[in-house]
Amino acid sequence: MISLPGSSALVTGAASGLGAAVARRLHARGAAVVLVDLDERKGEALAAELNGLAPASGGAAPAGDGGAPAPARFVAADVTSGDDVQAAVAAAVELAPLRVAVNCAGIVIGQKVLGRGGPHELEAFSRVIAINLVGSFNVMRLAAAAMAANEPGEDGDRGVIVSTASIAAFDGQIGQIAYAASKAGVAGMTLPAARDLAAVGIRVCAVAPGTFETPMLAGLSQATRDELGAAVPFPQRLGRPDEFAALVEHAIDNPMLNGETIRLDGALRMPPK
Repeated sequence: MISLPGSSALVTGAASGLGAAVARRLHARGAAVVLVDLDERKGEALAAELNGLAPASGGAAPAGDGGAPAPARFVAADVTSGDDVQAAVAAAVELAPLRVAVNCAGIVIGQKVLGRGGPHELEAFSRVIAINLVGSFNVMRLAAAAMAANEPGEDGDRGVIVSTASIAAFDGQIGQIAYAASKAGVAGMTLPAARDLAAVGIRVCAVAPGTFETPMLAGLSQATRDELGAAVPFPQRLGRPDEFAALVEHAIDNPMLNGETIRLDGALRMPPK
């Protein structure tokens, strides 16, 4: 089992939404956290909050394990850049042995394969794949290289990597071709990555959330958000970021969770549109 106190955790997409919830929860458990994002204003603000230099804004977090608070550091980085991510990994290792990496960085672009304006823009498709899939792999490979140097734990464990898939990987809707493909790729690489990294004691999991209260939905009207929540069988509401963070935390804590993509969706199966 990974001990969070005395370890560092790298979280991408950490300036808001699911990533911010994960960062808060892991920091509250005693991990030193490196927040990776392109939004410097929000990233620095969250780092200040976690370091006790600004008022908390993300709601209550679980109690820590006592002792002095672990540090939090923001690193501006593009997850598709090898140099940027390597610098973020180095920042994490500088704080404490890197034992946790969580991929939450992602974007959505809605276009059909063939719409009224013509074929799907190739550049838009490539951008979604680059950030959501290639970016997740980039973080995975570089975090794993750092984790492999850790002293093994009781079960030989050296680290855990958790990526964010989506139910769109399985139930992609009209206009979600790029997003669904990227998230299916995240789900698809989870098992082979776990098998690749088993030899060095690194577990790999993914969480596939349904419709959650995130910045991706912030632009929708309240009526639309309520409609999306009502479509969830139970509970009939949007998921909350801390519920996602709680599952990530459990994946870190449970030594037998490995190579699995876990749906977190209230039994939702998305219709075509």
